[in-house]
Amino acid sequence: MGELRLMKGNEVIAEAAIRAGADGYFGYPITPQSEIMETLMARKPWEETGMVVLQAESEVASINMVYGGAGCGKKVMTSSSSPGVSLMMEGVSYIAGAELPCLVVNIVRGGPGLGTIQPSQADYFQAVKGGGHGDYRLIVLAPNSVQEMNDHVALGFDLAFKYRNPAMILSDGVIGQMMEKVELSDFTPRLTEKEIIEKYGDWATTGKPRTRNQNVITSLELQSEIMEKRNQHLLKKYESMQQDVMYEEIMTEDAEYLFVAFGSSSRICQKAIEIAREKGIKVGLFRPITLYPFPTKQLKERGQKMKGILSVEMNAGQMIEDVKLAVECKVPVEWFGRFGGIIPSPQEIVDALEQKIIGG
Repeated sequence: MGELRLMKGNEVIAEAAIRAGADGYFGYPITPQSEIMETLMARKPWEETGMVVLQAESEVASINMVYGGAGCGKKVMTSSSSPGVSLMMEGVSYIAGAELPCLVVNIVRGGPGLGTIQPSQADYFQAVKGGGHGDYRLIVLAPNSVQEMNDHVALGFDLAFKYRNPAMILSDGVIGQMMEKVELSDFTPRLTEKEIIEKYGDWATTGKPRTRNQNVITSLELQSEIMEKRNQHLLKKYESMQQDVMYEEIMTEDAEYLFVAFGSSSRICQKAIEIAREKGIKVGLFRPITLYPFPTKQLKERGQKMKGILSVEMNAGQMIEDVKLAVECKVPVEWFGRFGGIIPSPQEIVDALEQKIIGG
């Protein structure tokens, strides 16, 4: 068993980054995720591993620092919360267009606009549908515990480099701020320059030796025919990500009804299941862990056996669109959620199931 600690979700992100062998973190403080950078600064990983930790002058600057580090084949990341991530979206689109790996952490707060510092899940569309411009996709992981905040850092980096694509951890202020027992990952050493050249020398800008052609990293292509081919290539890559789809099912085998929820909402749904089953309502939980790629086929297989589905989200109803598409509208699907930073109670979820699905 690895080292056990009681830690905040945000603190774990920082510790996991060091242990994953990250080369650099570039960010800017914003509630409710500022502890990520604060923990990194307190840990001083540059003394331990050589990892660079830098507070940029803005979110725009930080994502472009990530762009530069990723272009060198480095394992780099940033973190922010909703309004700050919005500022990063142009850079994220550039990174996706240039096919570079990086990790972006979004500890979501209520919006729109500056909104509130309280937790929310209202950035689902931004993360899953592509919050910047152009046809691109992010790999999106949705942890629902402090343990998964730890695990998803290394996983996010692995998937980002596997597909040469930005990956995002989409969490919220509940998981970022709460404390739980966590088993920390073992240390992975940072790659040396030689190892980066050996692994990523066919695309990374590692210096041009006489033995190979130069690597040019850009998202710009002025010829439409070539740009279309590049988009077709990206589309095939996004489709191939389905092989890494992840999800969890809880008490679905005998279920007649289904909650679909991610992140902290799924935690609340687990208690709602207990309350509902005490009343004789057979309900289970389907939790997407990868929001992109979305577990469409798996939800279709499970969901079409149900009498009804309730999509539980801390927003005005966003993932429900993907739920409806998954079951091809052959099953009644309704939404329930609170937004603006309010967290729904388990009883409210059960009441919504009874009112909107069972009695609807």
